[in-house]
Parts: sequence; structure tokens; C-alpha cells
Amino acid sequence: MSITSFHPTPRTLMGPGPSDVSPRVLEALSRPTIGHLDPEFVGMMDEVKAMLQYAFQTKNEFTIAVSAPGSAGMETCFVNLVEPGEKVIVCVNGVFGGRMVENVERLGATAIIVNDDWGKPVDPQKVETALEQNPDAKFVAFVHAETSTGALSDAKLLCQIAQKHNALTIVDAVTSLGGVELRVDEWGIDAIYSGSQKCMSCVPGISPVSFGPRAIEKLKAREGKVPSWFLDQTLVMSYWSGEGKRSYHHTAPVNSLYALHESLVMLQNEGLENAWARHKTQHEALKAGLTEMGIEFIVDEAHRLPQLNTIKIPEGVDDAAVRSTLLNEYNLEIGAGLGAFAGKAWRIGLMGYAARSENVMLCLAALKSALGK
Repeated sequence: MSITSFHPTPRTLMGPGPSDVSPRVLEALSRPTIGHLDPEFVGMMDEVKAMLQYAFQTKNEFTIAVSAPGSAGMETCFVNLVEPGEKVIVCVNGVFGGRMVENVERLGATAIIVNDDWGKPVDPQKVETALEQNPDAKFVAFVHAETSTGALSDAKLLCQIAQKHNALTIVDAVTSLGGVELRVDEWGIDAIYSGSQKCMSCVPGISPVSFGPRAIEKLKAREGKVPSWFLDQTLVMSYWSGEGKRSYHHTAPVNSLYALHESLVMLQNEGLENAWARHKTQHEALKAGLTEMGIEFIVDEAHRLPQLNTIKIPEGVDDAAVRSTLLNEYNLEIGAGLGAFAGKAWRIGLMGYAARSENVMLCLAALKSALGK
């Protein structure tokens, strides 16, 4: 057997992630690898921290990029902050809220589950009721932008409710960072995590995370060790924030961090609010085209994510056949439905570099052709 180099077919990625990666970011990946403790690399890490603070709209000192995908960012928040026996209000309105429950239960804590229908945002009144019934709850955990459904929840209001009951918040911003309004400090978010491969338009494998003062205080007051060595932020702090020569913790993904740095430079140059507006504009164009084709959205307009559009598969249409046609004839990827939406919905992503007029036009034309067949 003689295996040769792998050369993937260029695709237009308009699914739930990864999203299209800018040529600038791909070029950054190819730059010479240097040591992860090299002074030049340490200086670049400081720039990544500063630009992540801008993206999150926070002054949190502990704002870093975890060397693993968004799921590890989720675990980073839970394993560092949640201790055995504690109560956590977990809001579940899709797949990723369910993963939060898994994290809580595996840590020996108790998940008080607040359920909402798929495609609906988290109901603030249900959260308020859960906190009233569980005054000893330490946390409220919720997904800001539920990737499995395309629903956007009111993070600002949910954080206000949690604060009123002296509970800390853990927020999933994997699909929201860079795509819709997100203000960590103004909204009072205590711990938040995201992913590099969605609206940041970077390669997969990095998870931006930010801990506020109350989260850091909780972490330092733990009674026992953080149950994950790799994700223990008391150890990682001295790598990302150490004075002078930083202490070794693990070998950082050097070239992937070059890529994240470049994607953050692009976000900074565009301007955060301009990026939010661009996602909204391209969503409106996509919506107009889909409506003209008679295709309906699942999520109500008031709670609809512009960067993740969940649409109903028309009656009598073969889900897999259409997606296969798009992939094989147009090199275009859209996402299938998950869980309750499997076989009933498609998910069209307009994330980061993918949120461009040419992508919207390609998607509409290709989908119209595939449905015609």
C-alpha cells in the first residue's frame, strides 16, 4: 500500500461548523513554527489575550485560549468551578444544554434542569422559579446561541436573574462570539467559553475562555483539587499570565494560535459591531431567498440566530439526497438536523468568513437546483 499526500476538495462550508476559513488565516497557519516558550510566541499570546478581551467585551485578566476545541472550553468552566454536591441550574433547549448536564453530573454535582422546547429560547421565568425553589444553587448554566436549533437566548436577562439569587453564570458562547451582540462585563457573565471554528472563522481546535472575578474567587476557594489536570486553570494561569518567563504546562498548538491571532486581527480591523451587522445583513438576504422558495424557518424571528439558520425540510423531500447533491455537485456543505430535528430540518451556517454575499447566492441557487431535481 502506498499512501500519498491528502488534498481535500475545496468546499464552501455553510453548515453548523467548522465555517469557511479566510485565506489570511490559512496563510498564518503555514508560518514557521517556533517554541511555545519563545519570547516572540509569548508576546503573541499576550496579543491574543488582548484581542479576545475585545471580542468578549471584557477586562477579565483571565481571558485565554484553551488548547482544545469548544467542548474542552465547556469542561474547563465546569471542572474548575463546580464541586461535588453543589446544585447547578442547567437550561436545556437543545443538544448543548444537554452536554452541560453531563458535565455537572460527572462532577458529582446536582443538575436542576430547566427544559424548553427545541427551537425556543431559555424561558427566564422558569429560571427564576428554579432559583426560588433552590436557593442554595451555586450556578446558572445556559447556552447563549444553541447550535442544534438556531435559537438565541437573552443572556443579559438570565445573568441579571442569576445575580439576584447570588448564583454564578456559566455561558456557552461557542456560536455567538463574533456573530451577535455579546458583552461579558456589562451583562455580568462569570465564566464563558467559545470555539475558534464558528464566527471567528478560524481552524477548529481552540477554545477561548474568560473567567470573571467571582469565578476566580470560586476557583481559588475550592476545597479539593480540580478533577482534570490538563484543564486545571490554577496550573494554566502561570503559563498564560506568569510574570517574566512563563512556567511550562503543556505544548501549546503554536500554528493554530497563529491562526487564531490572525482571525482576531481581522475581527479587530472590521470592528465587532460591524461584524454583528454583517451577519445580520447576510441572514436577511438568505431569509428573503428562502422565503421566495417557500421554505420556512423553525425559530421565531425574535429569537433567531442570524449565523445559524434552521429551516424546515419541505414535505416529501429526501433530506440526505439534497445534502448529497449540494456536496457532490456544488461542493457546498449545509448541516443536517440533530436530535428532535433529525430528518426534519437543515441548518445553514452564515458564520464568520462564510457570511458573504457570494455564499448566500451560491446556497440559494444550489438549493433551488437540488430541490428541482
